Amino acid sequence: MLEQGNIHLPEGSIEKQTTTLNLGPTHPATHGVFQNILEMDGERIIKADSTVGYIHRAFEKLAERRPLNQITTLTDRLNYCSAPLNNMGWHLTCEKLLGVKTPKRVDYLRVIIMELSRISDHLICNSIVGVDTGAYTGFLYVMQYRELVYEIYEEVCGSRLTTNMGRIGGFERNFSDVAFQKIEKFLEEFPKVWKEFENLFNRNRIFIERTVGTGAISAERALNYGFTGPNLRAAGVDYDVRVHSPYSSYEDFDFIIPVGTTGDNNDRFQVRNEEIWQSLSIIRQAYQKVQAFKGTEADVYHADAPEYYLPAKADVYTKMEALIYHFKIVMGETEIPAGEVYQSIEGGNGELGFYLISDGGRTPYRLHFRRPCFIYYQAYSEIVKDTMLSDAIVTLSSLNLIAGEMDA
Repeated sequence: MLEQGNIHLPEGSIEKQTTTLNLGPTHPATHGVFQNILEMDGERIIKADSTVGYIHRAFEKLAERRPLNQITTLTDRLNYCSAPLNNMGWHLTCEKLLGVKTPKRVDYLRVIIMELSRISDHLICNSIVGVDTGAYTGFLYVMQYRELVYEIYEEVCGSRLTTNMGRIGGFERNFSDVAFQKIEKFLEEFPKVWKEFENLFNRNRIFIERTVGTGAISAERALNYGFTGPNLRAAGVDYDVRVHSPYSSYEDFDFIIPVGTTGDNNDRFQVRNEEIWQSLSIIRQAYQKVQAFKGTEADVYHADAPEYYLPAKADVYTKMEALIYHFKIVMGETEIPAGEVYQSIEGGNGELGFYLISDGGRTPYRLHFRRPCFIYYQAYSEIVKDTMLSDAIVTLSSLNLIAGEMDA
């Protein structure tokens, strides 16, 4: 939608006409259902007003009416490009409140899934940045490995996109041999493909001119807004939740935190590229640690917490104690301690946090999701001011704004 406006210049000057461009909420360049009302001087943006809320689903209020184990399905639909990360973050929050300690093998299995999820998220983000700068081939080429990641999810939990993966205390079942074979296949084949993808862009003159110097934000402004994750690290701040507040035994792994310098579109692209390499390294380390478990330890896939972990269906059908626990957990009759906890993880887009208050009832008294995308979008108007419209589209891509996460 276009509307005409005016720029009011000093008396005696020729009045200059501006255009109002309604970018969204249903527009192929917005990467989701959100809106930007842009005041344009030709192709240059002189003012931007951002709007969210078009798909607000009241997740937090829905969660306050559900037992802890049923909230996992709500977290799936935040950043749906990396749903297992959301799931694991929620389970870790519950375990912190309930005092559940997971075995090391469970931690390492979770790390494998979380890093696969991070790769899937970054892979989608960076290939879409390529599409928005005019290069469609890279996107099509790497999607087959996103599919392989989804096949691994399917082997682990039966789902692909919104996975509802795992449980409080661990996983629903042990990883099958097929799941491990698919992980091995991914570790063997994907690095070559990702290297080719990088070669398509890293020295591509068109891509460099479209991304270097555009969509930049300084480290100071990024911190003031509350940036985290790749978008903050691209500005030169080496904050990573996995290092600064380790969870799931991340302290057992060796990896580096990639950082940029200018915080522009190219730095965000390069940081995510390098994070994929680091995630591959972490998966290899975790896979080796899992393979090192022998005997009965090799079959451990959940914590010993029968009050909160759903028993196996075979036991529910044959054992009275398992039937009782199943009923109490599903119906929300287990005793939940009163308390107040905050647990964050390094999500695909940054610090994904869960602030949970329990009054001892069957459902949370209050639950807040800290969604990194919601924070990034507050800065979008400032970032795109005085830039070209085409640069604003690429900036949307490189910030990786996911509408499901913004509008929770």
